[in-house]
Amino acid sequence: MIRFVFFTLATLLAASGNGFAQSVALAGLMGGKALMVVEGGKPKLLSVGESHQGVKLMSVQDDRATVLVAGATYTMRLGDAPAGVRNGTGQGGGSSGVAPTNQTIVLPVGTGGHFYSKAFINGKAVQVLVDTGATAVALGADEAQRLGLDFKAGTPVRVATANGPAQAWRIKLSSLRMGDVELYDVDAVVTASYMPMVLLGNSFLSRFQMTRTNDQMVLVKRF
Repeated sequence: MIRFVFFTLATLLAASGNGFAQSVALAGLMGGKALMVVEGGKPKLLSVGESHQGVKLMSVQDDRATVLVAGATYTMRLGDAPAGVRNGTGQGGGSSGVAPTNQTIVLPVGTGGHFYSKAFINGKAVQVLVDTGATAVALGADEAQRLGLDFKAGTPVRVATANGPAQAWRIKLSSLRMGDVELYDVDAVVTASYMPMVLLGNSFLSRFQMTRTNDQMVLVKRF
């Protein structure tokens, strides 16, 4: 069964440094596919990963579709009022129909089927690994010291590791940013044992709508 509703989106595209608006409409959803209308043309049913006239379907989740246009990611929801986007700012009749790039993270799959990314903790660069099984963001003491975190002022706890129980401290990160998306006061755990990179756990991930499609993970900020 296809659910039909038209949603017009003015999307900013770059052309020699000057933007122009392209009309994109989400006309319906059918399973994992989206029915798109670009520049008032004939409806085109797209599977995730397929493109039509410069609009690439990134993911389909419940009542919304995420598309990639000229390097910018937008999310359209069935039933939302029309909205426009210019320079990442919503304009027009609606306020929730489009999630600009500062609401969406797109991660390509990496070695071993895992998802890695560069991130910034309190403004300092780190490498993170997405770990949906971790309760909180987790990092080793060495990395915490490099970042200037006063973790020993946090709450002492014991955590389970591959080598058995280990000393750790619960803290809050002032900020954690990936791409243009930044969250504040994020729960984290610093372990006394060495960790090769930061684990991006559910204290960060739970604030996103997460979709895995083939070789990509799309995170759309919920709150």
